Amino acid sequence: MSRDDGLFAYLLRLGDSPLVLAQRLGEWVGKGPIIEEDMALTNVGLDLLGQARLWLSYAGEVEAQTTGKGRTEDELAFLRDAGAFRNVLLVEQPNGSFAETIVRQFFFDTWHLPLLRALAHSGDPRIAEIAAKSAKEAAYHVERSGDWMIRLGDGTDESRTRMQAAVDALWMYTGELFHADALEQQLAAEGVAGLVADVDRRHLGLGALGQRLGTLDRAADAAQRVEVGVDRGHAQFHRIDVLVGQLHAG
Repeated sequence: MSRDDGLFAYLLRLGDSPLVLAQRLGEWVGKGPIIEEDMALTNVGLDLLGQARLWLSYAGEVEAQTTGKGRTEDELAFLRDAGAFRNVLLVEQPNGSFAETIVRQFFFDTWHLPLLRALAHSGDPRIAEIAAKSAKEAAYHVERSGDWMIRLGDGTDESRTRMQAAVDALWMYTGELFHADALEQQLAAEGVAGLVADVDRRHLGLGALGQRLGTLDRAADAAQRVEVGVDRGHAQFHRIDVLVGQLHAG
């Protein structure tokens, strides 16, 4: 794989995860538990969609350098088959209850922000520019989802039970977030990619966030670990086809 081919593949990864999560959050429009939260979920989705556009637009430019004709951001977002998407599996998971949506968002946010902050120091000026802009939005996303984790995790018995069940169900998908494959390791060695693989995922959501998990317990690591390859494991855990169908339908 040439350097440009590798960069193109990496940019798809950076763009596909926020794109798919934005699509999931869009399913909440008009269905939020309260009107403020309905609007907040929509705004987070719009932030992620904007980030996806920047990554996919750059991916199209890199593709043009290697093939002579790059696809537009819309073509990359709407006209690829499900198997061509390179998002992390976490973002594909169904919205479920509000508790499941919040936990999914929290796990994503607390991984996404340090990744973007690392990418802001990329040797690729375009990546650094997009990441620096996106990190400002991601910082708010972390604060918002973290506040809900505390509010519901330390709330009533029912809210805590629902949140704990969501943590137990979604924890298995966090393993992939810290799995750096050969492509990411190579681009990181070249000063292009950012890695958060050195972070022990047992500390996901802690550190600078303090006790954002509230009184919730994290699921047993060994029992719920998901390992994936460069294809993001879609053959094994496949929900992306439904989401791509929604994207194609517009």
